[in-house]
Amino acid sequence: MREIDVAIVGAGPTGLFAAYYAGFRGLSVAVIDALPEPGGQVTAMYPEKVIYDVAGFPAIKGRELVANLVEQAAQFHPEYQLGARADELTYVDDKPVLVLSNGEVLHCGAVLITGGMGSFTARPLPCANAFSGEGVLYFVPRLADLTGHDVVIVGGGDSAFDWALSLHPIARSVTLVHRRDQFRAHAGTISRVEALGIPLVVNAEVSKIRGQERVEGCDVTLKSGETRELPADSIVAALGFTADLGPLATWGLDIDKRHIAVDTTMATNQPRVFAAGDISEYPGKVRLIAVGFGEAATAVNNAAVVINPAAHLFPGHSSDNG
Repeated sequence: MREIDVAIVGAGPTGLFAAYYAGFRGLSVAVIDALPEPGGQVTAMYPEKVIYDVAGFPAIKGRELVANLVEQAAQFHPEYQLGARADELTYVDDKPVLVLSNGEVLHCGAVLITGGMGSFTARPLPCANAFSGEGVLYFVPRLADLTGHDVVIVGGGDSAFDWALSLHPIARSVTLVHRRDQFRAHAGTISRVEALGIPLVVNAEVSKIRGQERVEGCDVTLKSGETRELPADSIVAALGFTADLGPLATWGLDIDKRHIAVDTTMATNQPRVFAAGDISEYPGKVRLIAVGFGEAATAVNNAAVVINPAAHLFPGHSSDNG
C-alpha cells in the first residue's frame, strides 16, 4: 500500500487540470485511467478536431489541448497509472483506499473522479469480425498515419463527418458509407463534406473487407442488393460507442443515469470522494470542458481542506508564486 494525497480517476482534460491544481496546492497526485494515454475522449475520439470554447484559445486542436495540459501538470510530477482501472474503493482509518486492476493499492487523502462518461467502448463493425488483418480503425489518434490512403468511413454522425473533413486534405480518397439516407451529423458539417465532393454512399453497409494482413479494399452492399467494391487501405468505423461506469457503480455513490451527484464543493455522498467534469451532476449542470476546469479547481481546493483542516480553502493566486 502506498500513500498519495489525491487519486484522480480519469485522465481527460478535467482530470489533467486537476492534477496541475493539486500539485499547485502542494499535494501528491496519482492519475488513473483505463486508456493507454492521457486525454480521455479527446485523445481517443477527436484529437485533430478544433475546439473553439476553451478560454484563452480562440481555436485549439484536441491533441494540442491535451499536450498543453500534460505539460502544465508536469511541473509537479504527477504519477500516471494508465491502462489501469480503479476497481475497488474501501476505507482504512476513514481514508479512501483504491485497488487498481494492475495490482496497485493506493491509500488516499481524497479521491477525485473525473471519468467523463466512464469507460467507453466503440461499437464494432460487424464484418470486421471475419477480418484479422490491420487497417480497421475505430479512432484515428494520428491523422498523418492515413496520408495517401484510400479511406472508407462508416457512419452518419458527427464523428464520421469530422473524420471525412480532416482526412480529405491528406488521403488519396475518402468515401463515407452510411446505412441510411439521413445523417445525425450537424447540417453545417454535412454541407461542408458535400461541397468538397466527398462521395456519400447511402442505404448501404460494408459487407466484406478484402485483404489478408492489411485492408486492401471492401465490398459495400446496397439495400437494393447491388454490391460495389471500393478501394480502401483503411476503414474508419465511426459507429458511436457504449458507455459504462464499470467498477464506479459499485462504490456506493449517488448515481443517476451514469452521472454522480455532488454538492457545491463537488463532494459526493462518500467521504473524501469528489467528482468533477462530465461525470458530475447538480442542478443547472452544463457539460463543457471549460466548466470542467472550474469544477476541478473547486474540487481540489475543497479536498485540500479535507486532507489538512489547517489549510486555507482559497489557495491564493498562481501569479503570486511566479
